[in-house]
Amino acid sequence: MKLYRTLQNAVKFRSAFDFGEREVAHWFPGHMAKGLKQMRANLKNVDCIIEIHDARIPFSGRNPLFQESLDVRPHLLVLNKVDLADTSNKHSIMKRLERDGIKNVIFTDCLRQRDDNVKKVVPQVVELIENRPRFHRDEERSYCLMVIGVPNVGKSSFINALRRTNLKKGKASRVGAEPGITKAVLTKIQVCERPVMHLVDTPGVQPPRIERVETGMKLALCGTILDHLVGEDVIADYLLFTLNRLERFSYVEKYGLEKPCDSIEQVRKRIAIKLGKTQRVKAITGVGNITITVPNYTAAAYDFIRAFRKGELGKVMLD
Repeated sequence: MKLYRTLQNAVKFRSAFDFGEREVAHWFPGHMAKGLKQMRANLKNVDCIIEIHDARIPFSGRNPLFQESLDVRPHLLVLNKVDLADTSNKHSIMKRLERDGIKNVIFTDCLRQRDDNVKKVVPQVVELIENRPRFHRDEERSYCLMVIGVPNVGKSSFINALRRTNLKKGKASRVGAEPGITKAVLTKIQVCERPVMHLVDTPGVQPPRIERVETGMKLALCGTILDHLVGEDVIADYLLFTLNRLERFSYVEKYGLEKPCDSIEQVRKRIAIKLGKTQRVKAITGVGNITITVPNYTAAAYDFIRAFRKGELGKVMLD
């Protein structure tokens, strides 16, 4: 009965998100431009391209500028963070990717100490390379791969997982929860001994222009665009809209709401009260300024977003 009432409430939710007059997010710092230029220049030393992307958005946000690189080298698409994605419809995802020309796909959770799919990467890469011409690298016995992707999709975690799986060694790349951690261009890291295999780590490269506002919002929700460029309150509102649209109501219990809600203001207020998110501000009165304590709604919005990114609000598929 409770579930029925919950779904009945869902009928009253927004059927579309109002993006208003917001401009599409742009995030193309100088180190990205430099990275893309050097990646192109060093393709002659690369046997295979490994593109890492977030499994929650298998179609949205993949950088079209990579396409010219992918056309000239074997390509493996790794959809990472599968532990956060609802992959119950994995078959249709694979079919659509195949229609787009992507035939080699692996789903991974690179933060797990042992992921069987990570073990499949080296054999699959070797097969891809051996079935394609290596041109002037035909004499080379070692393999060189280039890891590419938009920011914060787990490229460094992927490299560390390969080293952990194949070399039994620890971290070689720094990882973080925000985009832009890797700024070094073309760092070469060994990830396998038999065969000898190196990965070239690269910084995340966002498209210079994101064509659709909703694509940008999905990227922001998954943390590939810095939050303050879009606005925590806007991202939190889009998250609430998305969870309600997908009928994922775990936020109700997590934050102690009475029922699902379509108002981000109400959700932020409840989170601020429950978690004690407050801030001190100055208020002007007729007898002078005083300092008062008020709910910190931006901090509450960020907690809501962070809970989603950590998987605390359930697995979702945004595409």
